[in-house]
Amino acid sequence: MKMSFLKIISFFLVIFTIVVFFIALNIDKRYNTENIVGKKIDNFKIKVLSHDQIFENKDLSNNKYHLINVWASWCLPCKEEHPILMKLSKDDNLNLIGINFKDKKKNANSFLKNLGNPYNIILSDTDGTSSISFGVFGVPETILINEKQIVIKKFIGPLDTNDYKNILNVIYEN
Repeated sequence: MKMSFLKIISFFLVIFTIVVFFIALNIDKRYNTENIVGKKIDNFKIKVLSHDQIFENKDLSNNKYHLINVWASWCLPCKEEHPILMKLSKDDNLNLIGINFKDKKKNANSFLKNLGNPYNIILSDTDGTSSISFGVFGVPETILINEKQIVIKKFIGPLDTNDYKNILNVIYEN
């Protein structure tokens, strides 16, 4: 009797382990930030790159779209997308906000001096913690928000000509 009780317990333990294993296989463990589209951005406070002033979401103007681009001087895809940002910077209906990610101030300034500065304001996230509020997990990443600070689109990776057209379509369709 004692042996059969141990067999039954062992059997159910094995079945339980197998069920838990198969359930765990079906859970999506990838970090995904697509769920921020359609939601208002979180409150944030990030230091301005050029001085010790703090920039907050309340400092965003209420009459324009904002393109928040997270970039770094050491990031090769950031250099690849830079001409697109320079073209977008010429649009009066769009404010470009650059967040320099895990970079040195000297390197960031050199990058912008060599390639041009498309940003209306440049913020500095030296340790990468402030960018988390935008759902950023790498560079480059870009989010487009409207005047109500709601995320319209999120772009992971370097912006390209299709993204450029999509951004302009969003801005001018409303």
